[in-house]
Parts: sequence; structure tokens; C-alpha cells
Amino acid sequence: RRGSVAVAADVVKMISVVLGSLAFNGLVTPAPTRAAVSMSAISPGDIGTTRPLGVFDPLKLMEKNPGKYRRFQEMEIKHGRIAMLATLHVFITGAGYKWPGYCSYLSFPPLKFEDIPAGTLASWAALPQAGWAQIVAVVAILDNSLFAQDPNREPGDVAGDLPWVRYDDPKVKEYKLNIERNNGRAAMMGITGMYVHELLTGNPVYPLGEL
Repeated sequence: RRGSVAVAADVVKMISVVLGSLAFNGLVTPAPTRAAVSMSAISPGDIGTTRPLGVFDPLKLMEKNPGKYRRFQEMEIKHGRIAMLATLHVFITGAGYKWPGYCSYLSFPPLKFEDIPAGTLASWAALPQAGWAQIVAVVAILDNSLFAQDPNREPGDVAGDLPWVRYDDPKVKEYKLNIERNNGRAAMMGITGMYVHELLTGNPVYPLGEL
């Protein structure tokens, strides 16, 4: 039977491998194209197949459900963008920057933005249920209207009429899209870690200091 130290060492190795594939500009070089791959949908050179892992599909989802590849891409991009905003929220509110005025007049007593704690779980618990209902409703409306995914556009290319930054150079565009994909992956892991840290220690950015 393996000791707890050996198990912990294996966990650290696994985490190190995953983190090595995440978001830094120097790590977004696309993996070299190979002539033959076992995947039926995803292939080397696709957006997101960056070094060091390249094509990473240990559960063989792209072999079992190749028709869902585009849907998986859209969901990964969307969740990555939400996670980046959530992570940014933790740092900004933790630094003391909050909206002025009241968040809710219906609370007893009325709730000011400055009264909502920084972090993840604490801010979730402090916000009234009616407030969460409004947030969910607004996000659902935007997701199905302004930011609805057009099947004729590339995954993640939403609200095409808005003045987004566009890149004419294909290499620059691929580079930027890989950066966004990897930053989103890093943010999803980061915000999950903040949830766990706050649950265990009360501080989402432990051990950097209290928010």
C-alpha cells in the first residue's frame, strides 16, 4: 500500500503538468501538426491544442461524440470568459474597489455595495435571493439574444456587430485566440481554487493575506 506522502507527490506532479499547459503568452505556441491522429474531431493545430499537452482528450470524448466538438468549444470559451471575470472580481473587490450606493433597497436594513464582503462564497451569501434571480435572468436574456452564438461564426465569436478588436493576420489571430483559451482554462482552475480556499480558510487568496 502506498503511503500518503507518495500519493501527495503524485497529486503534485499531476497539478504541475496541468498548470504547465495554462495561460502564459510564452506557452501558447500551437503544437506541431502531425499527419495521423487518433481523434475523430479534434486535431493538432486546432485552437486550444497548445504545448505541452497538444491534443488532450484522456476520456476520448472526441472519439465517442465527435458531433459535439463545436458545442464543447463554445462551452469552454464561455465558461472561461465567465471565470476570468469572476477571478477579476475577487481581486478588485478584495482591493477595496466597490460600487457606490445601494445594492438592494428591499433588504432590512438596505444593503450597500460596500457591505458585501469580497471573495466568492461570502459575497454569494450576502446578496439577497431576489438579487441573484435578477442576475440569472439578465445573463440568460443576454446569452440568448445579444451574445447568442451564431452557428455561421467561429466558436466564441458572439455579438459580431459590436466593435470588437479584429485581427487580419491569421497568425496573430490564432495566437490571440490561444491566449484567450488558455487564460480561460487558468481562470476556471483559479476560481475553483478560490472557492476551496475560502471554504477551508475563509480567505479566497490564501496564503497571500486576508481580503
